[in-house]
Parts: sequence; structure tokens; C-alpha cells
Amino acid sequence: MLFADSTLAARIEGTVTRLLVDCTAAIARRRPEVAPRCWPIAGGAAALAVPGSPFNKLGGLGFGVDAALDEDTLAAVEAEFARRAVPLQVELATLAAPSLLATLTRRGYTLVGCEHVLGRALTPGEHYQGTPGVEVALCTPDGFVPWLDAVLTGFSLSDGSSAGPPEDFPRDVLAADLTDMHTLEGFTFWQATRASALAGGASLRVCDGVAQLYGAATLPEHRRHGVQTALLYARLRAAAAQGADLATVTTQPGSKSQHNAQRQGFELLYARTIWSLGGRANG
Repeated sequence: MLFADSTLAARIEGTVTRLLVDCTAAIARRRPEVAPRCWPIAGGAAALAVPGSPFNKLGGLGFGVDAALDEDTLAAVEAEFARRAVPLQVELATLAAPSLLATLTRRGYTLVGCEHVLGRALTPGEHYQGTPGVEVALCTPDGFVPWLDAVLTGFSLSDGSSAGPPEDFPRDVLAADLTDMHTLEGFTFWQATRASALAGGASLRVCDGVAQLYGAATLPEHRRHGVQTALLYARLRAAAAQGADLATVTTQPGSKSQHNAQRQGFELLYARTIWSLGGRANG
């Protein structure tokens, strides 16, 4: 059984910070005209890409020696988000420094939602069962465009079981962000085939021994055939082989995604509260 104390949460939230920093850098390399920004803040990071991007947020805050929230830095972040007319959202773990809550509420942030962080211990040599009739393999460079189309279609036609981004992120923005992520070290992209057809896809990043599971989606005609399970176990096998000892996934509270994850051995570790300056979540 995993016990979620502040040490474990700090480790997981550190991978969130790393993701925001690295994805902002990838966007800057591929799309310098977008002029993305990233600020270190309260032990985490604030990232600003393009309007509609899921990376527009403050995340990983409230852990470590730099956990205190510098209000001058926050004011600069707020000003830049406002200048670009991008809603400002903060994702704050319930195990983060409590002082951040007082600062956010005093500055006019509103609680607009929450999400659950689930984890599963990984053991080298553990057997991860596949799904009969579903083949999972790494996506090749030539197969990335079909993979991207399948994943984005799966997101847009979600049945509530996907752990992917919310449906109202613009498709073209998600496509560009996923393409940028494709260039990052440590990311791998996985495709599932069923009845000789591409059935779905997912992604994985191993960072500091933590396997971050992202964006699993299945095309509607292939749902209810174990595609999500096959994608999950293929990534767990790969992560364990890379030395990861912990896998994490983020879901909406009480969702089918959470139910499915817990059926596959994931445990609820903690929640993230979502705060918005202006009272509306990005998603």
C-alpha cells in the first residue's frame, strides 16, 4: 500500500514542474513565434504557451525549500496572462504548503474544481497481463500522424473513460502540443491495434523514477474490448524496465477513468485543487 505523505507528493509534483518546463522549451524550439514563457514559482512552474493549451497553468507549487509564494513573481505572471488574454489557472496539491491557499484567496482566486492523483508501485520483473486480440507497440516516426489523429479523435468522442485532456481544448492546439511533446526526451508514444486496425494510443514519460501516464484514448468502434487495459500494461512494463518504481495517473474525481485505474491496482494518493483568477477553469 502506498502512503501519500508530503515527500511522495513532492516527488510527483516535481515531475509536473519538469513537464511544464520541458514542454515550454519544446514549444519555443519548434514554434518560436508563439513566444512561450515559463517562470519558476513557489517550487513549481508557471507556463504560458498559446491560448487554449492545457499547458497554460501554474503547477507543482508548494514543496521544497522554495515553497513560499513570491507575490511579485505571481503578479508578473498574472500580468502576462492578462496581456495575452489567457485564463490563469493554478493546480495545487492538497499536501502543498497551506500558506499558498491564503495567498490565492486573498488575491481573488476562486476554487473551480479538483482532480485526483492515483499511483501504483512498480516492481521489476512483475508480470503485466496483456489483452487477447489487442497488440500494443511503440509508435514509429512514420506512424505518428495516424497515432495523433486517432488519439485526438478519441479525446473528442470521449465516453468518460479516457484520462486525456478535457474535450474543449481546441483540436489544433492539442495537435501542436502533442507534436511538441513528441520531440522531448523520455516521452514514448504507444499504439494499440485490434482486428488489424489502429484502435487507440497513449503516451508515457519516465522522470526521476516516476512513470507519468498520459492521454490514453480509444476510437469509438474499438471500445469495450480491453484496449485501454492493453495500453496501460504495455506502458507499465516499459516503465518498470526503465527503472521506474512508481506510476501515476490523474483523473476526474469519481470518474470512470478513476474506477478503471483502481481496478488495475492504482490507489488514490491525494487531490489537486484547481483555482482560477477570474472564476473559470481553462478546461
